[in-house]
Amino acid sequence: MSLDRKNILITGAAQRIGHSLALATAQAGANIILHYHGSEQAARATQAEIESLGRNCYLLQADLSDAGQTQEVIVRATRHGPLYALVNNASLFEPLTWDITTLEDWNRILMVNLTAPFLLSQAFGRAHSAGEPGRILNLLDWRALRPGADHLPYTISKAALAALTRSLAVALAPHVTVNGLAFGAILPPSDGAATPDLLRKVPAGRWADLEEVNQAALFLLDGPAYITGEIIHLDGGRHLI
Repeated sequence: MSLDRKNILITGAAQRIGHSLALATAQAGANIILHYHGSEQAARATQAEIESLGRNCYLLQADLSDAGQTQEVIVRATRHGPLYALVNNASLFEPLTWDITTLEDWNRILMVNLTAPFLLSQAFGRAHSAGEPGRILNLLDWRALRPGADHLPYTISKAALAALTRSLAVALAPHVTVNGLAFGAILPPSDGAATPDLLRKVPAGRWADLEEVNQAALFLLDGPAYITGEIIHLDGGRHLI
C-alpha cells in the first residue's frame, strides 16, 4: 500500500476517533506521530498498540490552544523523517449558545478547532514546498455546512475549517491535497450526556461504526490524488434534514 512506512501526524490521537484512526493507518502500513495534550496514559497505551503491529509510533505532546507550541509541532514531528500526511483531528466540543459564550470561550475553541489546523497546515505546506506529495485531512462536522444555534463556537469553527479546507486545496496544489470528513453520530459524547433524540434526524437510523470512519479516512489518505477540496459527509444523511 502507498502508506507503507510513511509518516502521518494525527492530532488528538490518544483517544476516541483519533485513537481509531491511528490504529487504522498503522495497520495500513504508516508510522504514526501521535499528538496528545493531557492524555499521556492513553497516548502511551495507543503507542504500545501501534508498535505491536510492527510500526513506529512517536509521541508528541503539545497544547494546541497555545500558538507558540502549535507552531513547533510540525518541526518536532519532522525530526522523525518527512511527513506524508497531517490529520487535523483534535477538537473542542462544548454546548455553548450565543448568550453564554464568553470571549474566552470563543477564542479558546477557535484556537484549537480552526487556528491550530491553519498553523499546522501552513507549516506542513512549507515543508512540502519542494514538490514532495502530501495530504491533509481535516475532520469536520455536518453542522459545518448547516450551522445552527447550538454549540455556537464549535459550529462556527468547523464552518470556517470547511472554508479553509477548500482554500488550502487551491493554495497547496498540485502537490498537497486537502480534504475533509464531516461527521455526524459517530460516538456518544465523551461527557456521558444523554442523547435519546439524536438518531431521530439521522436517515440511516443508527450510529456510525468506527470502521466506516477508518475506511473513509484511508480513502482520502491513500486514494486518488486527483481528489482535493472535497468534503465527504459521513453522517448517515444527517446534513440533509
